[in-house]
Amino acid sequence: MKEFDYIIIGGGCAGLSLAYELEIHKKLKNKTLAIIEPRPEYKRDKTWSFWKVIPHNFDDCIKKSWQNFSINMPTKTKHLECNDYPYQSIDSGLFYEKIISKLKQNKNINFFMDIKEVNFENSFIFNSVPSFKTNDNNLWQHFYGVEIEVKNNIFDDKIINLMDFDCEQRDGVHFFYTLPYAKNKALVETTWISRINNGSQKDYDVQIKDYIEKRLKLKDYRITYKEEGAIPLFYPSNNNSINIINIGTAGGMTRLSTGYTFLNIQEHSKHIRKNIENIATAKIFEIKKKYKFLDKIFLQVLETYPEKMSNIFFKMFNNSPKIIIKFLSNKSNILEDLSIIFKMPKWIFIKALLKQNAKFY
Repeated sequence: MKEFDYIIIGGGCAGLSLAYELEIHKKLKNKTLAIIEPRPEYKRDKTWSFWKVIPHNFDDCIKKSWQNFSINMPTKTKHLECNDYPYQSIDSGLFYEKIISKLKQNKNINFFMDIKEVNFENSFIFNSVPSFKTNDNNLWQHFYGVEIEVKNNIFDDKIINLMDFDCEQRDGVHFFYTLPYAKNKALVETTWISRINNGSQKDYDVQIKDYIEKRLKLKDYRITYKEEGAIPLFYPSNNNSINIINIGTAGGMTRLSTGYTFLNIQEHSKHIRKNIENIATAKIFEIKKKYKFLDKIFLQVLETYPEKMSNIFFKMFNNSPKIIIKFLSNKSNILEDLSIIFKMPKWIFIKALLKQNAKFY
């Protein structure tokens, strides 16, 4: 078996982002890289969306950007602008095509489908495959989405509906999410935050059909694409070691209160690239501890009071959109953090804080 300087386990978003970052900055000119990915072919399978709070390498993979978004409950709706930080949606098919075509130009980079094909003995390893301990009490953000086309121009493609809580909750937190790519095309997604073993919430097709036909009042539409996934709202059990750095969700790059991961992956990739010559001793990149602390409290509230979460999310956006977007994207300062905290229902968050402290001690 051939030896490599670097090995990336998992050729998904995190693994490919890192390989691309290293390649475009000439860090693989005199180094060899193996990428281990079992899929037989790359094709569109996900949609990664986020507020653009930092530059990234994939502007040419953006399916659509928006500068307006809305959040609504059964009796009220909030419309907000995000001119400073547009909301962007990346087409994974374009992302894969761009990166794979670039990596294939370098003969020092090889793809393998089976981990047994590569000698790990003298390599530095970047692992993007998360390891989870079995725990039925863990919270997940699980979702199912369809892209639909209609004959008439019925969508307002200038604004996304980030959260529509006007739907049944079934002992979880449930909302719909609509991204209008054009006036006749949109991604509609049903999203749950709950324990994933709750099978009663997984009649996704029924949920989507009811929402499109009853809420959006569309009868004549065509489904052109489907996606399904689950994001852990807890940290995996992967640990870094002398010759292994975990990346992506395995490396703690998922923001637990939101599920946002894409831009954290890009920042982590840049950190590794800048320190690649001394990567074994470089400082570990991680989401700031204040966000981890606040997310634990937030998720404690969510777990204890799921029925209150739609109103809590709505109140959160009583702040200026710029502040809340920075907070959700790990870019807020302490004053901005406090402005959000003071908008929250204080007593239930204090109880969650006390409960977290009790767990700690």
